Amino acid sequence: MPKFVIERELPGAGKLSEKEIQGISQKSCAVLSSMKGSVQWQQSYVTDDKIYCVYIAPNEEAVRQHAKEGGFPANKVSRVRRVIDPTTAE
Repeated sequence: MPKFVIERELPGAGKLSEKEIQGISQKSCAVLSSMKGSVQWQQSYVTDDKIYCVYIAPNEEAVRQHAKEGGFPANKVSRVRRVIDPTTAE
């Protein structure tokens, strides 16, 4: 299945408490569970004012459905075409 990076604009994201982050994560997992495994959350990166999430999903529509049902912003959804790392240089 394709992989996507979702950019979520969330001013003050880097200042969210552990409890707030836990609540967001729990909501996301509950929505994912209701989607019966069609979308998988791999991980997220929290910056000062944005959260970047990596998901595996059949298509962009499924990613956006998760965002809508969870009440999360999905300001930009980009399909990953290739993954590179330091071993790519070898």
